[in-house]
Amino acid sequence: MNDAQDLTAFRTEHSPANRAARALWGAVGLVLFRPTPRPLHAWRRFLLRCFGARIGRGARVYASAKIWAPWNLTMGDFSVLGDDVDCYAVDRIEIGAHAVVSQYAHLCAATHDIDRPNFPLVTRPIRIGAGAWVAAGAFVGPGVTVGDGAVVGARAVVFRDVAPRAVVAGNPARVLRTRDQRTAT
Repeated sequence: MNDAQDLTAFRTEHSPANRAARALWGAVGLVLFRPTPRPLHAWRRFLLRCFGARIGRGARVYASAKIWAPWNLTMGDFSVLGDDVDCYAVDRIEIGAHAVVSQYAHLCAATHDIDRPNFPLVTRPIRIGAGAWVAAGAFVGPGVTVGDGAVVGARAVVFRDVAPRAVVAGNPARVLRTRDQRTAT
């Protein structure tokens, strides 16, 4: 490998404007978002909206949630990003109305192309459907859609779409059953 190829391995695909916006968000988040008392959801919604997030009415984002790029985040009415959720929003992440992403879950909208020598960044959007629940410590990978009313069990690892009302668990996640129609919305 020559020097030029070595350097491409360390290049980032993010523009200077993207890096500057993330740096500003990081500073604002550190000073005005993360130290806020638990019930100040309206203030955190306001800050996220200032950075381009589309946040529905009554949505709750807890102060310890980590949001990489708020401008890529959409949350429906009364949805939740719980404590210590890692929302790696390199691409769009959409969380439907009344959906819950529980504590320590990781929504990861990016990976790397392992078949290329410089491992370029690959991004794909994530969609969490209305009324869905991503339970504690679950990992949802790039390009995954979790259907309306579906449940991703605690510590599950999801790399494929989850059908509406399906209940999945494990690593890799597998379907355990389907939720009753009356309880899935």
